[in-house]
Amino acid sequence: MAAPRKSDPNKYAKYANIKAESPLQTLISFASFGLMIVGIVGIAVGFFKEKGPLKSLLGWLFESTNHMMFIPVIVVVGWFLNRMMSSTNSSESKKSGNLPMYAMMAIGVYFIYRLVATGEF
Repeated sequence: MAAPRKSDPNKYAKYANIKAESPLQTLISFASFGLMIVGIVGIAVGFFKEKGPLKSLLGWLFESTNHMMFIPVIVVVGWFLNRMMSSTNSSESKKSGNLPMYAMMAIGVYFIYRLVATGEF
């Protein structure tokens, strides 16, 4: 017969000082999430419509071999942005990693304004 396991009675004591978010912080989090979703949907609708920027950009990019030289430049810039916004330590995050979130929230505010002002998304 195996001996019973002895558990530490204070193993959760390190979590005793964790406080729940206030209702205001919860509302701000939901609003931020909503703005990001509106931003993502707005970009998707804009990019994939008939004469949207995605179709124009891809058409221009593959128009000639000179323009195709920008593909490696785009990849390298994306790699550098990823390195700049990623943390070297896995236990912490850099503050610049929140920049895409704030940018998407700003885009969401723009699309909500556009919807209210013009009636179209």
